[in-house]
Amino acid sequence: MNLFILRHGIAVERGTPGYAKDSDRRLTPKGERKLWQISETMEELKLSFDLILASPYLRARQTADVVAEALGARKSLEFDESLTPGGKSEDLIELLRGRKPPPESVLLVGHEPYLSELVSVLISGGTQAAIELKKGGLCKLEVDSLKHGRCATLTWLLTPKQMALMA
Repeated sequence: MNLFILRHGIAVERGTPGYAKDSDRRLTPKGERKLWQISETMEELKLSFDLILASPYLRARQTADVVAEALGARKSLEFDESLTPGGKSEDLIELLRGRKPPPESVLLVGHEPYLSELVSVLISGGTQAAIELKKGGLCKLEVDSLKHGRCATLTWLLTPKQMALMA
């Protein structure tokens, strides 16, 4: 399985008037523009996904929507609470393992520090690996047999600036 992990784009700051709940914070116009550029790079890399699974928080939903639209993958788009900041990676792994047929290429869209901790668990078995996903950052993991623990190899990790240079 190829597992791609994308952090949501630039969103309005916590405490911004009109956004009382963290889950309601939306992408900024700049954040949305950058995501379209990132999606262009994903197209250039010829990425495609059997499943795009995102946090239901607005900024992650918007991020996943942009990618799904840009790549013509709207039918592959789903949302799950296991990708929220308070979600459990164990639940996410079980959800993915339970898919029939198993997806070959999955894009997960979510939040920090959850995503970095997930990458760390999958490549090292613990949460101590120092990984940082910038807003709009994307990484690729190759997974032989998905489990909650060391099961993946980090193939690459790209910052939004690197992806802008590639487009």
